Amino acid sequence: MTKIKFGTDGWRAIIAKDYTIENVQRVAEATALWLKEKEGKQVVIGHDTRFGGQMFAESAASVFGAHGIKVILAKGFVSTPMVSLGVVKTNSDVGVVITASHNPPSYNGYKLKSKSGGPMIPAQIAEVEALIPETIAVKPVSLEEMEKAGLLEYADLENIYLEHVKASFDLQAIKESGIVLGYDAMYGAGQNAMKKLFPKAVHLHCEVNPSFMGQAPEPIHRNLQEFSDTIKNNEAIKIGIANDGDADRIGMYDEDGTFVDSHHILLLLLLYMYQYKKETGKVVVTFSVTNKMKKLAEKFGLEMETTPIGFKYIAEIMAKEDVIVGGEESGGLAIKGHIPERDGIWIGLTILEFMAKTGKTLKQLIQEVYDEVGSFSYDRDDLHLTNEKKLAVVDTAKNNPYQAFGPYQVDRLETIDGFKFFIGENIWVLIRPSGTEPVLRVYAQAPNPEEVRKVLDAVKETIL
Repeated sequence: MTKIKFGTDGWRAIIAKDYTIENVQRVAEATALWLKEKEGKQVVIGHDTRFGGQMFAESAASVFGAHGIKVILAKGFVSTPMVSLGVVKTNSDVGVVITASHNPPSYNGYKLKSKSGGPMIPAQIAEVEALIPETIAVKPVSLEEMEKAGLLEYADLENIYLEHVKASFDLQAIKESGIVLGYDAMYGAGQNAMKKLFPKAVHLHCEVNPSFMGQAPEPIHRNLQEFSDTIKNNEAIKIGIANDGDADRIGMYDEDGTFVDSHHILLLLLLYMYQYKKETGKVVVTFSVTNKMKKLAEKFGLEMETTPIGFKYIAEIMAKEDVIVGGEESGGLAIKGHIPERDGIWIGLTILEFMAKTGKTLKQLIQEVYDEVGSFSYDRDDLHLTNEKKLAVVDTAKNNPYQAFGPYQVDRLETIDGFKFFIGENIWVLIRPSGTEPVLRVYAQAPNPEEVRKVLDAVKETIL
């Protein structure tokens, strides 16, 4: 029987290999058993646009029903934040999202959401994982039987989410600003919501295609070349927003079609929330985020905490403390005034509102950030290595840390999660194995894109 293990953000596996109805039902039974231990009575279940989403969601629901737990099932595909918000709005105990987020098309997955509307905390995930049986002990019940017994209710989670958006943003100001938006759904679950919010935007890949045209729906520049070219060739578009498969992550482009990474978006969010909206609170970022966040937080007199990589660590703090901005390098960002959840649509709307309220372009707002902390560039290489080679690099970094990468001499090393090598004040490199894919990630920051590329190439040459 397949050993099921949760990674950085849920359990993910290849469809029809390890991701099967039988295995989804094993995880659902573990969740049901855990829920009953905690005296929970209700679960919200949703799926994104991946292959078999509805089938897997209904298969999980049938197990919860067999355990006498009421299921609120999403109508159609939804984003992960729609399920998370749905848990809060329906006063449910747990959320289940059938999604593999930004993973390649051959994957599907199973995410768990807490009562607070964010990812379930690591300690709880471990408890659920420990309850996964070799085979399920109950006989799944049909959805018809569940409905008759009052154990199944359908909910329009997308509409609940859109009503929440309308109550939280000045959509009128955005509309009247005349800002033309470009939006790339990457065939993911954000497509319908964004078409409803911005029917006049330039929409790309806003149809259901579980193959994702053979590309992982991760909103990073190398996966968004067509979107970048569309913005470059259309002078009317002033901002580009892209979301991943379950729309909890964001990628962004300025008016020139230049990619704006999560580090810059985080800095923009902190600037808007503190300086313009007069909010305060703690700044929480993962280990892979730019050190410029610390500089801006200190400038604003705000406390900052750095966590291991994985939004669940940020969510755990957000659920207990007053956090103004939280986020990670991979596009998962959150702000005060919403659920403790990364939300690609919500963050995109925040930046749009920032532009509308100030009358400034994205480039001008980024210059405001640079005026505070100095300019910088960033990029990441994902090295597909054999497991042996990946482990060998990690072993070297741990036991005999690299002293230099080509001409770049290392000054100090931090090891909160992975190995972050600082080269002077403005250059750093982070080496870390992925928690969800067979990949070694190499992150780098330097003063300009050319220098970033040189640093990444020097690292690759040194470790390989």
